[in-house]
Formats: sequence, C-alpha cells, structure tokens
Amino acid sequence: MPKVKIPRKSTAVDMTAMCDVAFLLLSFFILATKQKPPEVLSVQTPSSVATTAAPDKSILVTLTKDGRTFLMLGDDTKKADILANVNLTKGLGLSPAELGKWSKQNFIGQPLNQIKSMLSSNNEPDAAKLPGIPTDTTNNEMIDWIRSVSNVYAGGDQKKFQEMLLIKGDNDAFYPAFKQIKEAFKKNEIYKFRLVTNGQAPPAGSELDIQNRNK
Repeated sequence: MPKVKIPRKSTAVDMTAMCDVAFLLLSFFILATKQKPPEVLSVQTPSSVATTAAPDKSILVTLTKDGRTFLMLGDDTKKADILANVNLTKGLGLSPAELGKWSKQNFIGQPLNQIKSMLSSNNEPDAAKLPGIPTDTTNNEMIDWIRSVSNVYAGGDQKKFQEMLLIKGDNDAFYPAFKQIKEAFKKNEIYKFRLVTNGQAPPAGSELDIQNRNK
C-alpha cells in the first residue's frame, strides 16, 4: 500500500507585525530614557551609602582635583534669568546677543572679567584649559554666583530649591577649596545643600542594611 504524501507547506512567517512592534518599543525607550547630564570634567567623588537620586534640574558646583571650581545651571527655565542677574549686579555690560550666546554654554568656569572676551571668541570654551571660578579668600566670585541664583529663585519653594543645590568634589581635592564653596553658600544664608557621592551598599548587618532588607 503506497504511503500517503503529506503536502508540504511554506514555513515563511510574516514579520511585518513584529517589526512594527519592535520599532514602537525602540521609539518608546528613546523618548522615555533620561539622558545623563553632561559633566564639566570627570572627578572621582567619595563613596557613601546614600541612595537619594539627584534631581534632573540642579545647580551643580564641581570642584576638581587641582582646586578649580565650575558651575552648571541645569534648570534651563531659570538659566537666562541668572545670567542676566549676574550681568546686572556685576556690571558686565553684556548685550542681549552676548547673553543669548552665554546661555547656550553648558558651564561657567572663568572669572567674571574674562566673560566678555570669551563670548567674543568663536571657539567653544575648553573646560580643561579654563582657570575655573575664583574662590580664594580675597576674591570668592562663587558668592556672586550663588547670590544671583538665590535672587532668581527667591519667592519660590525654598525646600525644593535647596534640593537642587549640589556640590560635586573630587575625592583628592583639598579641604580649603571646598571650604570656600561652603562660604559662598553661607554668605547667601544658604545652609543646606547636597554632596554628590558614589553610591555603595551599606555594610552587612548595619542598621541601614537591615532597614533596606525589611522594606
């Protein structure tokens, strides 16, 4: 008796629907993912067991290993107002066009008396070659910057404002440089700010470790 031949069917699978889903997921992750904010210079921060995430929009003071200080104004809705306030209070004499150009830069890292000449250049400032904002005992310009920041945020939610104030210092930076940054906050009657650190797990068996495991 002859064997019954089973007709062969095509194994081709229509991948159109799967491709559509894949591209939709890819688009979602691209749009929903938060980009890491740019850094002025790479610094090695000290470690801590704190787990509080830094806000996306923050006022970040960066202290490098060699003692240079930089400022980033992460809240774009207030950045132009802060720069305009510095221009007014310190008499920099910047035009609206110069202020517009300045607001497009990611960080501040030079003395106030060099700002106008820097803006007249067509080259983008290189953080590695900048002297940083002066923060010595005779000329602490960070006081002026924090004053303008405070002026712009005055009248708003001060608790939320304090949560935006971050200091990110290199682990090998000397304390006197950090002290001058603290002095700039103190001179403006700001006594609360956050330190950016490398997060690490709490020691096994410690109170914080037990609390985390019980959550």
